[in-house]
Amino acid sequence: MRTTSRPRRAAVLATAVLATSALLLTACSSGSDKGGSGSGDANAKITLNVGDFGTFGFKEAGLYDEYMAAHPNVTIKYDTVQDGQKYWDALTTHLASGSGLADIQAVEVGYIAQAANTLGDKFVDLGKAEGVNPANWLAWKSKQATTQSGALIGLGTDIGPMAICYRTDLFQQAGLPTDREAVGKLWAGDWSKFVDAGKQYQAKAPAGTFFTDSASGLFNAALSAEPVQYSDASGKLVYKDSAGVKKAWDLSVSAAQAKISAGLRQFQDPWNAAFANAKFATLACPSWMTGIISKYSGDSGKGKWDVAAPPVASNWGGAFLTVPKAGKHTKEAAALAAWLTAPEQQAKIFTKVGNLPSTVGGLQQPAVQGAKAEYFNNAPTGQIFAAAAQAIKPAPIGEQDGNVKTIITDNGVLDIEEHGTDPAKAWANVTKLVDDKTGH
Repeated sequence: MRTTSRPRRAAVLATAVLATSALLLTACSSGSDKGGSGSGDANAKITLNVGDFGTFGFKEAGLYDEYMAAHPNVTIKYDTVQDGQKYWDALTTHLASGSGLADIQAVEVGYIAQAANTLGDKFVDLGKAEGVNPANWLAWKSKQATTQSGALIGLGTDIGPMAICYRTDLFQQAGLPTDREAVGKLWAGDWSKFVDAGKQYQAKAPAGTFFTDSASGLFNAALSAEPVQYSDASGKLVYKDSAGVKKAWDLSVSAAQAKISAGLRQFQDPWNAAFANAKFATLACPSWMTGIISKYSGDSGKGKWDVAAPPVASNWGGAFLTVPKAGKHTKEAAALAAWLTAPEQQAKIFTKVGNLPSTVGGLQQPAVQGAKAEYFNNAPTGQIFAAAAQAIKPAPIGEQDGNVKTIITDNGVLDIEEHGTDPAKAWANVTKLVDDKTGH
């Protein structure tokens, strides 16, 4: 779910109610750091509400049903919103008022610094919750969700090591190699080589197709490999002078101007439809993107997609589960969040929708290490993404990173793609919008 971020399609609320009966989880007494409020009756029926965005895979992997079968007094309801920015804006409003919150709220990595640094007192310290050991997660993952006082406000769901997903049929028609090893060599070591490969493709492209889906997606992918992105190690917003942002901006502008991109805004309905219509041959593909591809490409795309190594190892996306203190059942919510993010459950999610585990144990699960994606021409996705995860060197994250990313991609790069706006003018508009949004 990645991104946001994960999917940012126009807000579509999908609400499902999964019901059955169960025992409440045993945990510490009501009001303690290990859980907070509870009914006091271990046999009472309760409803736990989960709010998230994009595709976390909990429903798809059958985890809600599995949990309720094991805890027959628990009913789980979930609300999934596709527009990650709108989701976050609404969440911060609800946190400020202390009302309208789900028992569990997902937070995308681009906003976790803001959640930890300025909103940390609004969340339960999950590091003290029963059954949670912060050391079970990759060290950098837990660190991202830790407040300055040492509270762990979020349990990592997934990470987004990068690959390139591509259509072998379109590559073949354009005279490019189709073997994943050979494809990876086209751009190995440099994102600019990816753009060069796009120009080769476009010269012989099947009618009506483009090399890649979105220059905005290319911006996110290229920036994710940079050691300094929007903020420095102190959390200060430095995007205006960031060498990484400039490099990714120039790359995405070159792709847009070379017209190798379909110019689509990711996670919107036209982008979704373009998968089924085979309108583009590649897209930057963090692990969580594979589930989106198979969903929207449908049966007609099965076996035509494959997965190759990226130009440079990087991480795009990932998320956390938090428990707001204002929730009705914080003790039980913390237990559910811990179970949903445990290694065994993360492995099930990966095999179903491609979200790569953020726990050390999850990455080591045989189901992950040996995973092959039938949809993607039996690509060894477990090996590809797990190996990529080991090479990740995450950049510092600041409180406004998510907001800046959205403005650059949705207002800057997209403006160049859709309207041919002069890059200098588009960048000036970006900085004005960021200043207005963040005060920086």
